[in-house]
Amino acid sequence: MHQHDSSAEFSDVLIIGAGISGIGAAYRIQERNPQMTYTILERRSRIGGTWDLHRYPGIRSDSDIFTLSFPWEPWARPENVADGADIREYLVETAHKHDIDRHIRFDTRVVSADWDSATDTWSVLTECNGTPQTLRARFLFFGTGYYDYDEPYRPEFPGLDSFAGPVVHPQHWPEELDYAGKKVVVIGSGATAISMIPALAQRAGHVTMLQRSPTYLLSGQRVNPVVNLLRRVPPRRLGYRLAWLYNVVFIVAVYALAQRAPRLMRRIIRAVAKGYLPEDYPVDVHFKPEYDPWDQRMCLILSGDFYNSIAEGRAEVVTDRIDHIDDSGVVLRSGAHLDADIIVTATGLRLQALGGVALSVDGDEVKPADRFVYKEYLLEDVPNLAWCVGYINASWTLRADLTARAVAKLLGYMDSHGYTHAYPHLGDEPMGEKPAWNLKAGYVLRAPHVLPKSGTRRPWNVRHNFVLDSIEHRFDRIDESMVFGRTRVEAAKTA
Repeated sequence: MHQHDSSAEFSDVLIIGAGISGIGAAYRIQERNPQMTYTILERRSRIGGTWDLHRYPGIRSDSDIFTLSFPWEPWARPENVADGADIREYLVETAHKHDIDRHIRFDTRVVSADWDSATDTWSVLTECNGTPQTLRARFLFFGTGYYDYDEPYRPEFPGLDSFAGPVVHPQHWPEELDYAGKKVVVIGSGATAISMIPALAQRAGHVTMLQRSPTYLLSGQRVNPVVNLLRRVPPRRLGYRLAWLYNVVFIVAVYALAQRAPRLMRRIIRAVAKGYLPEDYPVDVHFKPEYDPWDQRMCLILSGDFYNSIAEGRAEVVTDRIDHIDDSGVVLRSGAHLDADIIVTATGLRLQALGGVALSVDGDEVKPADRFVYKEYLLEDVPNLAWCVGYINASWTLRADLTARAVAKLLGYMDSHGYTHAYPHLGDEPMGEKPAWNLKAGYVLRAPHVLPKSGTRRPWNVRHNFVLDSIEHRFDRIDESMVFGRTRVEAAKTA
């Protein structure tokens, strides 16, 4: 059993992470429960989370900004798809406007958290500039996302050490990197590569995207005239909601079409590619995946920018496998050689649960992968803890806001009933398992034992359906499969 420091600073809620999830949670908690204290712990030096971490050329959202921004703070700029720097600026301004930023502690890494059943509090060990500090809280909210910020996925490429030029992973892009006039080979064909290549191609001598297999590309508009027309409907709040609803309907419709009529979706995507690319371009070699649309997350290109880079000769796609890397580039299995001054390994992310924080209950380790997820945000038999994970087939914030509202509602319910702990309990009820994410993406397949488990029926079933989740949220029974209890409230502060 850990020793709990009763003199440690206390907050009703500790929010871990000052990105979209953490700022959204702070707003919903203070909106519904203004009497509660909260502190946001952010390991980086700035607000933004993933939008502060990723600084590679072309970094932008791969979903529309209306559903990625907060429903309670309308996006004011004209774009329908926004650049990373503008998203971060929006988060900074939003946190300041709603007095959230004064609750943030930067450069503070959370190492571990242990629940003490005697006092119904979490003891949270942090490090701030190397100095350890313990904080206490009634409730923990993890707004840490689902991937490892320190270590992206880096496959072993034979001979990589012999390459004479820089080797860069987009997750740790060096701001001083000069690629003007250079030959750049980008390994990978996911959302990062697709958004990066048009930006690189503007200054680089030539950019080659090397992919093992094709990816589906969905074309959208940076500025959508329909969305901006809807935004002008008075009053402003109604116009914004109409623009938001248009984007939600579009996302849901595209996903539904891909699931119900994959062959039709394939034809539409192929026709768009043919429309942008030169007449004799081998579309079926480079842009015809073996899997169906949305078996993996579809990549968004803006107004054909990726295809235009190819059509203008500034970029090319090579579909092949790497044999090895030498001092001047990449040698392919086909025997071809890709000359390179710079190699970019856009090879993906590494999944991580709860930001890598070591979790325990009364000194016993909790492994998230051993627990079922309840209503997509609580962990089985873990008291007073929520984890925000967005959708895989829609904007992150659509689910993040549902989660923040559910947590704020749960906190209010506990407060009004005098409860000091709450956790979901499955008990002896048999429950089938299924993957929490039904994606065949590499980062999911590489880490099947990282994420918590999904059951096969509600409220333990993780689904990626915003419409059904919204309806269920509205009619939610807060005590369903939940255990509530209380300890002496003052004991938490004086024990």
